[in-house]
Amino acid sequence: MVMNKVGKDIPQVYADQYGVFEGELAHIDTYQEASRTVTPVRPRDTKLLSSIREAIEKTGLKDGMTISFHHHFREGDYVMNMVLEEIAGLGIKNISIAPSSIANVHAPLIDHIKNGVVTNITSSGLRDNVGAAISAGIMENPVVIRSHGGRTRAIAAGDVHIDVAFLGAPSADAYGNANGTVGKATCGSLGYAMIDAKYADKVVIITDTLVPFPNTPISIPQTDVDYVVEVEAIGDPQGIAKGATRFTKNPKELLIAEYAAKVITNSPYYKEGFSFQTGTGGAALAVSRFLREAMLKDGIKASFALGGITNAMVELLEEGLVEKIIDVQDFDHSSAVSLGSNAGHYEIDAEMYASPLSKGSVINQLDTAILSALEIDTDYNVNVMTGSDGVIRGASGGHSDTSMACKMSLVISPLVRGRIPTIVDKVNTVVTPGTSIDVIVTEVGIAINPDRQDLIEHFKTLDVPQYTIEELKEKAYQIVGTPEAIHYGDKVVALIEYRDGTLIDVVRNV
Repeated sequence: MVMNKVGKDIPQVYADQYGVFEGELAHIDTYQEASRTVTPVRPRDTKLLSSIREAIEKTGLKDGMTISFHHHFREGDYVMNMVLEEIAGLGIKNISIAPSSIANVHAPLIDHIKNGVVTNITSSGLRDNVGAAISAGIMENPVVIRSHGGRTRAIAAGDVHIDVAFLGAPSADAYGNANGTVGKATCGSLGYAMIDAKYADKVVIITDTLVPFPNTPISIPQTDVDYVVEVEAIGDPQGIAKGATRFTKNPKELLIAEYAAKVITNSPYYKEGFSFQTGTGGAALAVSRFLREAMLKDGIKASFALGGITNAMVELLEEGLVEKIIDVQDFDHSSAVSLGSNAGHYEIDAEMYASPLSKGSVINQLDTAILSALEIDTDYNVNVMTGSDGVIRGASGGHSDTSMACKMSLVISPLVRGRIPTIVDKVNTVVTPGTSIDVIVTEVGIAINPDRQDLIEHFKTLDVPQYTIEELKEKAYQIVGTPEAIHYGDKVVALIEYRDGTLIDVVRNV
């Protein structure tokens, strides 16, 4: 075993392969960007094929190769299941998949794992049934979990080489120009898919809305696309917003949001032209409402809002309270429509969003970010990956990327969920190191990281109850008791990469 900088023991075999986490910037250095194999298209060649099966055959997909997908359709995605079914039907085995995230709609993946079609997975998240199956030890090889920025880094650096990317696009022309703002299943930004299109050897665009050439605006250009397939449906647009964008009336969540907004609006960063990113849960969306009220009262406008975009952000843009939206993913129909219609709403790829190896990601320009958590420990380490039972049920997402890069990171969370404390002695799984977290916000009050003495001094007179993180933990334990230790097996089922490619934790079978 090798102990990393957050006190987690990493098995020697994985420590040798990946290295261990030694600090936020310890392994951010000059690198040689990955190359890809390109097959030129001649003047009268056609890219339009009759079926997904024909596309699989044309790409030359074979046993042992790596394929990728994007998750912009979230719980409404049809593409991954359709493609894997065809691959299984062709008798292809031992495939590695590298989707940007995996949703519960992808439960058929479990059978493909059992049948030996899929033997390796790297992703940002694993939900519900798939996560539970992985936690039970269904796979021989551990899943590799990467943040959105970490995934982009891994692809750009060649740690993950994509042989074929199968990318659902709400609209495309027969030459491969694709976007997410036109079509039957609009998803808005294709920010994660753009990376796959840029680096994969072969790229197949799968669309249910084929339009005349040239399809504009161009998110994925024809120069990155080998083949185009038209199908009846690529996804259910209702599934994009499922569970992500609920407006809360919960008094606890509203109080958390009110406290978070007070922290932001009383911070040194709240001034004309400030920038921010919020999440998509009930409390995070409510923060946007409280921010709006404060900005109107104070006559302050934000220069830009970033991240996964919701209608709450779009409303701020259209009111003139936010000058620009910078968009890597949309979480509802309204924001997808806005990307196509608002001049101040810009689409970017995941490399520009959050890659630690780019020549400057947008998160580096953020003043503040509002993030969520399943667990936070007394060292401010955050778990967004495994539940209180140790089962994988979350996503790394942009958590470790954004919290590290912004000037002030806020993690918002209720003190307890049900009968489970969220502030604990030690989190089950470290995804984001405590050195990246500045303020914890709960319904009983806030805790400021002792490393941020500047904020502690600045917020001395803030009209919000303030505690140490240990005091918040004790309050949680007084309500629900001390949590019992989880009994893990010996099998490593997931490797948690930090954004630089080193291992910050591992997850064992439950």
